[in-house]
Amino acid sequence: MPHPQHILTLSCPNRPGIVAAVATGIFESGGNILEAQQFDDTETGRFFMRVVLDHPGEGEPDTAGLRQRLEVLAGRFGMAWTLRDRRQRHRVMLLASKFDHCLADLLYRWRLGELDMEPTAIVSNHPREAYAHLDLDGIPFHHLPVTRETKMEQEARIWALVQETQSELVVLARYMQILSDGLAAKLAGRCINIHHSFLPGFKGARPYHQAHARGVKLIGATAHYVTADLDEGPIIEQDVERVSHQDTPDELIRQGRDIERRVLARAVRWHIEQRVILNGRKTVVFRS
Repeated sequence: MPHPQHILTLSCPNRPGIVAAVATGIFESGGNILEAQQFDDTETGRFFMRVVLDHPGEGEPDTAGLRQRLEVLAGRFGMAWTLRDRRQRHRVMLLASKFDHCLADLLYRWRLGELDMEPTAIVSNHPREAYAHLDLDGIPFHHLPVTRETKMEQEARIWALVQETQSELVVLARYMQILSDGLAAKLAGRCINIHHSFLPGFKGARPYHQAHARGVKLIGATAHYVTADLDEGPIIEQDVERVSHQDTPDELIRQGRDIERRVLARAVRWHIEQRVILNGRKTVVFRS
């Protein structure tokens, strides 16, 4: 990038003059708008915006001045906002269990530079030997086994790791443990989960076998933010594929893994690119 770039996101009650005021504030602090996306939710009356800006002047940008102007606008418009330097990588903790296809895919995309993040740790309720076939590339690995009796203690350790590593995002890459309401609340808006899209129809074990027995014609996956409501958090991304009577349960599982990988990768990428803004129980996603 020839000049330092920042990403501004904001949401507030909709009213005339928001875009003009934001653009003026950016201009007056020496900024230049490179990209802007906005959405007016007519159902809730809220306005959402994502702006990419650079600073063509010499030296470091006047972000302090821009932040001061944004604070004034926040008071004027009732605005929630974030401003982040694009050079600052998101610190991401990855949690996984027995199934490692999502973990392996995220690490692969990270190595390619497709996911501009900094993995802080890999946490699993299975030992490191379960991932001997994966190159974890020096990322610290933490084996935190869990039972019903030790769940609170194990979650306390996870939370401590989040704080110690200064992780900004936690990704449940097929981590097959239900987070407690307390931990889910602490990670609100910064914990992404992936699961098959059969819920709530086919709950519990062997969902693909259940779906096969019912003759489903579509399978899919959902990535969402974790909340205390199990698998009902704000949805970030979904995808589906058509299947037929010829597909065995094993074939459905294979296709399901592929869908889960790509849906989770898109959700993580959009989050770290600050394309996702919470809108109550939903999200606004400014796709690239």
